Amino acid sequence: MRYRLAAVALAAALCASTTSCGGVRAPAPRLHVAPEAAAPRLSARVTAVPAQKLGDDHRAGCPVPADDLRLIRMNHWGFDGRVHPGELIAHRDAVDPLLDVFGKAFDARFPIRRMRVMASYDGSDARAMADDNTSAFNCRPVTGDPRRLSRHAWGDAVDINPVENPYVDIHGTSHPPNGRGHLDRGSDRPGMILPGSVVAKAFEEAGWHWGARWPNPDYQHFSADGD
Repeated sequence: MRYRLAAVALAAALCASTTSCGGVRAPAPRLHVAPEAAAPRLSARVTAVPAQKLGDDHRAGCPVPADDLRLIRMNHWGFDGRVHPGELIAHRDAVDPLLDVFGKAFDARFPIRRMRVMASYDGSDARAMADDNTSAFNCRPVTGDPRRLSRHAWGDAVDINPVENPYVDIHGTSHPPNGRGHLDRGSDRPGMILPGSVVAKAFEEAGWHWGARWPNPDYQHFSADGD
């Protein structure tokens, strides 16, 4: 009797340890697999531009009506390896190419120092450049030539990371002054735009022109019409 009970107990143990017993399949154990974290992607929202975001940067004499401008709220990678919110004002016709370019830059984790509307600097291009601010619309003259309006006044030009990508005038002066350390374009440092880089290629594919090709190079500047 003792052996019979032992045999029954052994059979029950074997039944519990297998996937089936007497034709009935035991449920397979469930494995918990943690879902992969989704990679960050460009997130953008385009709206009309609230008056406070324009400030005094749009005034009488500006070549584009305020109604033709759009506020682009989008995220971007920073130099700290984190994603930050940003704001850019541009002409409505420039929105799609800019979103395409900044989307490719985001996917490549190209760092942008900051992205604020020019009203944050009272329209001062010098202050915005020194702060390494990426911007588009700014109703202002060409730097160094007050007789001509910059393409930024139309909202179809953008300056990216001015410190890492300075403008060099006819006297060899760096704009901004704190960008002088980046006039040597032989090295690839974070935030710099070089020929063949993701930002340069994206603008080229969009049909925009890069100021780096000018006799007095403007490494930060891209525009829809080449001016």
